[in-house]
Amino acid sequence: MPSQQLLPSEAPTASGSASSAKTLDLSSDLVVYAARLMRLVRRALDLPASVRVLTILDAIGPLGITDLARADGCSQPTMSAQIAQLVETGLVSKEPNPADARASLVTLTDAGRADLADVRERISHLIAERLESRHRTQADLEGAVAVLRDLVEGDSPA
Repeated sequence: MPSQQLLPSEAPTASGSASSAKTLDLSSDLVVYAARLMRLVRRALDLPASVRVLTILDAIGPLGITDLARADGCSQPTMSAQIAQLVETGLVSKEPNPADARASLVTLTDAGRADLADVRERISHLIAERLESRHRTQADLEGAVAVLRDLVEGDSPA
C-alpha cells in the first residue's frame, strides 16, 4: 500500500521543507492544546511547581542547581528556593558534588520517587476519565502519544 504524504508540498518553511497552511495551523494548535492540557492538569490536581523538579531529576538523574534551573527554565535563586523546600520535605537530597567541591548535586530520594509515582497515577486517572467522557478510544490515545513522543524525543530537525 503506498504511503500518503502527511505534509503536502505547498509552502516552503524557514528550514526549507514544505508545509501546507493547514499543517502549520494544526502544528500551532498542537502546541496550544498541549500547554492547555498541562495547565488543566496542574489546576485540577493542584500540583505544585516542584513536581517539575522531581520529573526532571527522574528523567535526567542527579544535577546541580544551575543545571536544574536551566532544565526548568527558571533562575538559579528560584531553583535554590525550590530545592531547599524539597530537601526539607525529604523528596530530594543535596550532597557535595564529587567532581566540584564548591557545588552540590541534587538527587531524587525514594520518597520523591514515590511522590512522583503518586502524581503520575493521579494524572493518569484524570486523563483517562476525560478521554472516556469524550468517547475517545485507546487507538486515539495511542496516536496522540505517538505524535507527542516523536516530537519530544525524536531527532532534532537539521
